[in-house]
Amino acid sequence: MLNFSCPKLPKSPLFLSVLISLFGSSANAQQLEAPKDPDPWQGFNRGVFAFNEVLDKCCLKPLAIGYKAVMPDPLEVGVSNIFANVKEVPNILNGLLQADFGGAAHDTGRFLVNSTLGVGGLLDVAQYMHLPKDDDEDFGQTLAVWGVGSGPYLVLPLFGPSTLRDGVARPVDWYSNPLTYIEHDPTENATTATALLTTRAGLLDLEKNIVGDKYVFFRDVYLQRRDYLIHNGEVVDDFGSGDFGSDDFGAEDFDSADFGAVDMEPETDEISTENQTAVLERQGKREVTAK
Repeated sequence: MLNFSCPKLPKSPLFLSVLISLFGSSANAQQLEAPKDPDPWQGFNRGVFAFNEVLDKCCLKPLAIGYKAVMPDPLEVGVSNIFANVKEVPNILNGLLQADFGGAAHDTGRFLVNSTLGVGGLLDVAQYMHLPKDDDEDFGQTLAVWGVGSGPYLVLPLFGPSTLRDGVARPVDWYSNPLTYIEHDPTENATTATALLTTRAGLLDLEKNIVGDKYVFFRDVYLQRRDYLIHNGEVVDDFGSGDFGSDDFGAEDFDSADFGAVDMEPETDEISTENQTAVLERQGKREVTAK
């Protein structure tokens, strides 16, 4: 009997270092520019998006609904915590590559605490030790920090929204994930499937927020989210910049004579006295009438 097997990529941290070195040298040699039109390949992207939607509707979403229905909430949270703890490893690596040593130290502390006191990441103990969960880092963000532009928006089969830069960076993300180095194939497949279902189940409640064109909604949310992650949550608000100078409004522009004097003296005392006098007169008339 013939045994056909697909060739596998080498699983070696050395190969990961080679990839990072190649990307680093190419990033310095040639950089992708952010296009004026972020979605010049929209025709192709919509076709791939439709394919992914059919696959999700027929397969992935029903499995995610069943997974969420069967799994008790505490166990579902625990499984999600385990995968989140594993992701701290690429977070640490990319933090170091981005020279974000504070973020790398934060993620290292979370990984050590949750891997030990948190029973392999099942419990998020670190959040109670002033080490809250931070946003994930990936090699696409690292390339952005190195000055590589995003390139055109790109929808990948099975993987979904991306950009040309983030798509090219995926091999490094794959090699920096500890789950990649599981040598037992059934365990690796089960772990990958569970991670996928956990991620998809976590998105079920967000679908109610989708409005308008679903493709445009996904694209805009993805690009805005990537920009937020690349800048570590620092959003520059340039509203009104250049429109109002420091000399546009001076103290001489506001004169009390222009608006008139405002009389702030209350008249309530005078009015209340008159009302009290009228009430007393009416009471006196009633008493005389009664007699």
